[in-house]
Amino acid sequence: MSRIMQTNGVSTRIRQFIHPEELHREGIQTPFQRLARQMHDVLGDGGIFKEVIRAGDGPAVQRDSTVSVNFSAFLEYADQPFDSSTHLKFPKMMKLGKDMTLCGLELGLLTMRKGECSRFLFKHDYAFGEMGCPPLIPPLAMVLYEVQVLDFFDTAQVDNFFALTVEEQNSAPLSTLLSVIDTEKSFGNRCFNQSRYEDAKDRYKQAVTLLQNREPMNEEERWRIEEAMLPFLLNLSFTYLRLERPQKALQYGKKALKINPNSTKALFRCGQACLEMDDYDGAQDYLTRAQAKKPFDIDINNLLRKLATCYKDCLDKEKDLCAKMFSGFRPEK
Repeated sequence: MSRIMQTNGVSTRIRQFIHPEELHREGIQTPFQRLARQMHDVLGDGGIFKEVIRAGDGPAVQRDSTVSVNFSAFLEYADQPFDSSTHLKFPKMMKLGKDMTLCGLELGLLTMRKGECSRFLFKHDYAFGEMGCPPLIPPLAMVLYEVQVLDFFDTAQVDNFFALTVEEQNSAPLSTLLSVIDTEKSFGNRCFNQSRYEDAKDRYKQAVTLLQNREPMNEEERWRIEEAMLPFLLNLSFTYLRLERPQKALQYGKKALKINPNSTKALFRCGQACLEMDDYDGAQDYLTRAQAKKPFDIDINNLLRKLATCYKDCLDKEKDLCAKMFSGFRPEK
């Protein structure tokens, strides 16, 4: 919006200091008031107006969801946003009912779908209130938010499950537990893909703890629990490698091999970890076992070549060191 506009001979630079109700009594509409006439009244009380810029897909955001959004927030007559997340490569995930400061924004998000981009106008009742937030937000300010829902997870079931005691968790149906850890995996994978490895590690470890605490009722349930745990152990091994903690990566890789000794991924992760720790014999053992199962796997073969190069460099350095150590010794005549 341009800061300087002329309407009925009154400069909007002056008009921004006049309350909208006073302008309305004078028969003058502000830009936000004109914009609101083209938008949908979400609640029917004139407090939240919405305009869909680009439609999304799937179900609407649920209460208690954890959401990732891009937004820019504007005051009336302002050229630049007073708040924005668009400069962030990966916006923070926010929990509805906990991390939102504007009730209007939270209510607006509940009308949105994944991928949707919409524009909202919030009256002061749903924004910063009668007092505003001096000196940035004036009293009784209506604000404009442009919002895009990048992703969201319905974490209500996860929150409720974690609120239970261990005994109550164990008595819940296994299907409930598996649904909870599936949400944790999706959440962790998103964090991993955003290079937020500490957050990903925490999500994966929470799921492993839930599975470890579960007392299986029979052999079939024990097998299903182990089957569900395997990808989390592999993800933890990979995550610790990204965190440059190969000892932990090897620890979780070995746990994965206890569940499935034939897991090529587990052998590969253990080989990676050993190589990072300069344990060339250990790396050779794990990687050759992995190669035996997948002889044409590019990643395995490339890592074996890297291992050979590292081992040769190590031998060359040892030779150079020995040569320097004995170069000062000369035979007596």
